[in-house]
Amino acid sequence: MGFSRHQFVYSVPWNLFLLSVGSLLFAVGFKAIALPHGFITGGISGVALLLYYLTDRLTVGMWYLIVNMPIFLVGWKFVSRRFFFYSLFGMAASTAGMDLITFTIPIHDHFLAVLAGGAIMGAGGGIILRSMGSAGGNDIIGVILNQKFNLRIGSCYFFFNVVLFSFSFGLLQVELVLYSLAMSFVLSQVLDYCLSIFNQRKMVMIISEQADPVAAVINQKFNRGATFLHGQGTYTGKAKKIIMTVVNNYEVKRLEEAVFTLDAEAFMITENTFNVLGKGFSSRKVY
Repeated sequence: MGFSRHQFVYSVPWNLFLLSVGSLLFAVGFKAIALPHGFITGGISGVALLLYYLTDRLTVGMWYLIVNMPIFLVGWKFVSRRFFFYSLFGMAASTAGMDLITFTIPIHDHFLAVLAGGAIMGAGGGIILRSMGSAGGNDIIGVILNQKFNLRIGSCYFFFNVVLFSFSFGLLQVELVLYSLAMSFVLSQVLDYCLSIFNQRKMVMIISEQADPVAAVINQKFNRGATFLHGQGTYTGKAKKIIMTVVNNYEVKRLEEAVFTLDAEAFMITENTFNVLGKGFSSRKVY
């Protein structure tokens, strides 16, 4: 029996690899860009940075470890033990990265640092959350809210950070807080993009007088399923078959060519969709 994609995604080596690479990227953005500019990164790492700035005791990595401990208990209770142990590894990798990285990336302009730091940390966070674990902290809270209420993890990050930065206005320079808020926005957008990029699909609805031949092409040429929705034209009152299907991004133009070759008068609607679960697409992620 071959090694299926599902088994690969859930395998321990693959998840440890994602957690390690993502943690390294996040630590580079955090330690080599955000910290030298005095930014607050947001999330629990931002709380750790704020405590480091205020106390000048311990290291940023140690503060990150301390603040994370109670949140891990919540992850154990509300998600799963597998998620807990993977997240424990992710937190350890992030903590080690923050303490071991001693170089800085020579970016002198604050605005460029916002873009670079937010993009690198967002990419790292997105790779981490592609695994079956997290790096602890706000990741755990975001995963719980996503599982319970389908809230986007990047949005959870941003709203948490708005609250965090509100408390920072009296402690840090206003300009640094605003730069930090902008970096948090970039981070959340890149993180959400990394989470959705491999699941992005196109939902297509086709209204055609050649509905049966079009459906046959979708089945045979594209090896995709399709569904007939039965409707009625408001102008003619004529019954119509509406074809609904989902394809990959690179298949849209090929489908468009096939449809209009069969019926030049067809009507085709294409919509972005970011989470398609089922046979031929993604499987439901169970932590």
